[in-house]
Amino acid sequence: MLSKEMPLYDRLAATIDRFMTIDLTGVGLIDHLRGALERRQQGPICMGAAEIIVNRVREKGGPVLIATGFPEGGGVPETDGPVGAALLARALFLGLGVESVIVVDEDWEAMMRQTCLGAGLAPMPFPVSGVIEPIAFLRPVYIRTVPKDAEGCRAVSDDLLERTRPSLMIAIERPGANANGLYHGLGGRPLDGMVGDLDYLFRTGKELGLPFIGIGDGGNELGMGVLAEDLPGFSPKAADCGIPGRGGVAAATAASHLVISNVSNWGATGIIAALAGLLENEVVFHEPELETRCIEQCVAGGGVDGMFMAPEPAVDGISAREWEGLVRSLRGSVLRALGHSVNWKGDRGDWRQVK
Repeated sequence: MLSKEMPLYDRLAATIDRFMTIDLTGVGLIDHLRGALERRQQGPICMGAAEIIVNRVREKGGPVLIATGFPEGGGVPETDGPVGAALLARALFLGLGVESVIVVDEDWEAMMRQTCLGAGLAPMPFPVSGVIEPIAFLRPVYIRTVPKDAEGCRAVSDDLLERTRPSLMIAIERPGANANGLYHGLGGRPLDGMVGDLDYLFRTGKELGLPFIGIGDGGNELGMGVLAEDLPGFSPKAADCGIPGRGGVAAATAASHLVISNVSNWGATGIIAALAGLLENEVVFHEPELETRCIEQCVAGGGVDGMFMAPEPAVDGISAREWEGLVRSLRGSVLRALGHSVNWKGDRGDWRQVK
């Protein structure tokens, strides 16, 4: 396992974070988010999240709770979020042997199940006892659904904390309530009645001492409250969504550790890359073809791309084929840093030092 004392640790952490903050979508927001986060949170972004995950799981075991799901028109879920959640659950199992419970709204269960299948996971029925037990000879994942009404959602949240007892919580591309307790799209559209109140789950879990990692790309996602004071300076609807009395779109609930990226799924990939590097285990980082399969299965299960607003195999307007290339580039960079380069003699390591 890499340690902070190794020069490779800082070099690899910086490389991964640079990949995360490339403006792939061309909207120009990521540079502002990165600058604000550097003022609020010290240390590497993705490697910092990986350290929290590894230390916590090794100390407390599992399961890990992952919440996701962002509604587009008609409440249909977008591909950004579920794909990252599923692939992150895969990495956690292969790297740490820990099961994940993915939390989504009731009407998105079929989509999430299909996405997990695409990620190479076997969705299993959530146990009546609420307790997650290991299953031999299987790579399982569990999906726990919540109703959209506040009372019902909070009842499920309390049950998860009391009986399932996760060791840590991750929110990826999940709407975050503003200071008035209201949910919005980044452009200001209300999400009333479209999502359950999972801010309650994460606030309560954080109060109980559970680490909370948030992954977002805009400022209105659960966990982005870390930047609540900064967002109005560069995000047009952060302080005022444009509808009187509702407030802005900026999320109020702050994560213990925030991961920002140009696209939230890409942030999950950054954590996966960091886990693979930290654990020095290439198996943790999925092959790029699996990214494509996972996106396609998400769409087949009812997901839509967040830019095209249709069942296109894409995430935030970037095609699955392009994502496959990006994953291939990041994965290759991580593996080369770990010494997987082979020189003309067949030796592994930094070929430039023996040239």
